[in-house]
Amino acid sequence: MIIDQIDSTAPQRMLVDTAWSVLDAASDLRDAVTVEVCRRVIDASLSGLAPAQSDLNVVMDFFN
Repeated sequence: MIIDQIDSTAPQRMLVDTAWSVLDAASDLRDAVTVEVCRRVIDASLSGLAPAQSDLNVVMDFFN
């Protein structure tokens, strides 16, 4: 059962880690819009909610 819990939270944790990395970079670049998007993704993820797809797109495409 513990293995199931670890497996189910791993993708969520990776998303939060990615959002934090993007938030740090966006903050360094003074990109206020992306910082706000990252905060929404982190807040939603930590609250157990699904982040908006548009917010996920911004986070995942930031370094491209």
